[in-house]
Amino acid sequence: MADIHTYPLVRHLRAEPTAYVLRYRRGGLVAAGTGLAFWFRPLHAAVAELPADDRELPFLFHVNSADFQELTVQGAISFRVAEPQRLAERVDFTIDLDTGRWREAPLEQVAALIGQLAQQFVIDDIAHHDLQAILARGVAPLREQIAAGLADEPALQELGLAVVAVRVAAVTPAGDVEKALRQPTREAIQQEADEATFARRALAVEKERAIGENELQNRIELARREEQLVTQEGANQRRRAQEEAAARKVDAEAADDRGRLAAHREADTIDLVQAAKLRAERERAEIQGAMPPQVLLALALRELAGQLGQVDHLTITPELITPLLQRLNGRPETRTGGEA
Repeated sequence: MADIHTYPLVRHLRAEPTAYVLRYRRGGLVAAGTGLAFWFRPLHAAVAELPADDRELPFLFHVNSADFQELTVQGAISFRVAEPQRLAERVDFTIDLDTGRWREAPLEQVAALIGQLAQQFVIDDIAHHDLQAILARGVAPLREQIAAGLADEPALQELGLAVVAVRVAAVTPAGDVEKALRQPTREAIQQEADEATFARRALAVEKERAIGENELQNRIELARREEQLVTQEGANQRRRAQEEAAARKVDAEAADDRGRLAAHREADTIDLVQAAKLRAERERAEIQGAMPPQVLLALALRELAGQLGQVDHLTITPELITPLLQRLNGRPETRTGGEA
C-alpha cells in the first residue's frame, strides 16, 4: 500500500520497493516503476499500484476420482506479476488518492482466476484415475500436471502473470474411505506386531527354559559337588579316626611296652633283692649255725635291747631266764620236764 501525504493543493506519494506504480496524468502514462516517490495534483492524476513480489495462493480442492470417490487436494501456488502494465490494463489496480488503498479487490480476482485454472487441471487429472491409483502414485504427477497446465495457459500470459512454483501438500480421501483403506495395512502391521510379540514371547520362554535348565544344571552340579564334599569329609573323618586309633594303639603299645619293661625291671630288682636277702639270710644262718649259743643269745639280747624302745610291755618268765643264767654259769641247760 502506497503512503500518501496531503498538502495544500498537492499531495506526495511514496511506494514500497515491492510495489510497481503506474502514474497517469490527464489519461496518459507519465511514470512507471517500483518504489517511486513523486508529487501530484489529485484533480489531474491517477495511480495504479501492482505487487512486484511473489504472492502465495493456497488452495483446497474437493474432486471426485474415476470410481466416484471424493478426494481433497491441498497445496499452494506461488505467482508474480511479470508484465504490470498488461495486468493493469485488464484488472483494476488503481488506488484511492486519499488513503492509498485499492478501490477494488484486484488480487482476489487474480487469485480466483489462478485457483479456478488450477482446479480445472486437478479435475482433468484425477477424473481419469481410480482412488487407489491416485493414492499409490502420490502428489508428484498432480503437481507436474498443475505446473505444466498453468505455464501453458494463454489467459495467464495475456494477463502478464507468471507461475513461480506449484506445491501439492496432500491428496487425501474422505475420512471413512481413508479409514477403510488404512485397515488392511493396519491389520497387516498389527499382524506383524502380533507375530513379533509372539516371537518375543517364544524367545522369552526359550530363554526362561534355558535359564531354568542352567539353574537345574547348576543345582545338579552343586549337589554333585556337595556329595563329593560329604564323601571327602567322611573319608577325611574315617582317615582321621583311623589315624587317631592307630596313634592311640601306638600309644597303648608303647605304654604296655613301658609297663612290661617297668615290670621286668621291678621283677628283676625284686629277684635281685630277694636273692640278696636269701643269700644274706643263708649266710647269716650259716654264720649263726657256726656260732656258739652264747653268742647267738647275746646277739639276740642286743637286738632285743635295740627294740626295747618300742616295746610297751615285757614279761620275763623263769622258762626264759633260767637257760640264759645256766649258760652264763657254764652249766648245761636243764630241760623242762626232767630232761638234762
